[in-house]
Amino acid sequence: MDPVAAKFIGAGLASLGMGLAAIGVGTIFGNFLSGALRNPSAADGQFPRAFIGAALAEGLGIFAFVVALVLLFVV
Repeated sequence: MDPVAAKFIGAGLASLGMGLAAIGVGTIFGNFLSGALRNPSAADGQFPRAFIGAALAEGLGIFAFVVALVLLFVV
C-alpha cells in the first residue's frame, strides 16, 4: 500500500472522532433538556454537570482533530 494513501486513510479515521464528539454533545444536551422538562426544580443543579460533560466531549473531538492533523502533516 502506498504510504501517502495510508496517511490519508488514517487521518480520515481519526477525524471520525470529531463527528462522534458532536453526536455526544447533542446527546448530553438532549438528555439534559428531557430531564429538565420532567423535573424543572432539579434543572439548576444538573446544568453545570451538562456543561462539564459537553466540555469533555468537545475536548475529545479537538484531540481527534489534532491527531488527524499530525497524521497529515507531521508523519
